[in-house]
Amino acid sequence: MRIVFDTNVIVSALLTPGGTCDQVVSLVGAPALQPCVDGRLMAEYEEVLHRDVLPISTWEADRQLDDLVSFAHTVAAMPLKVRLPHAGDLPFLEVAATAQAVLVTGNLRHFPKKQRAGVRVVTPAELLDVLRERA
Repeated sequence: MRIVFDTNVIVSALLTPGGTCDQVVSLVGAPALQPCVDGRLMAEYEEVLHRDVLPISTWEADRQLDDLVSFAHTVAAMPLKVRLPHAGDLPFLEVAATAQAVLVTGNLRHFPKKQRAGVRVVTPAELLDVLRERA
């Protein structure tokens, strides 16, 4: 299954070891999940994970980014003509739409159903449920 991680999922994975987001992100590299990215997403991941206000070490941030890069499918995302509550979320939706991927976010309200351009948007817990059903 192709997936796109919203940045909040990756941050939560590092801040809450063993939590739902960590469980999802730890599946990167397993045959079940293939993360999809583009340069915009990787730039945001890097910028956010290295913020001084977050209690994430540079080593942890770099390790997570290296894991993503190692297993990610890079997409040349096509622009979408939708308006989201936060314009900064549009790249995630564009990558998911282009890659025919599921978008995983902790902020469903940032992706209103009518603006999803056919992309399936789920929470990390919902993704785990889907993966359990498939197993």
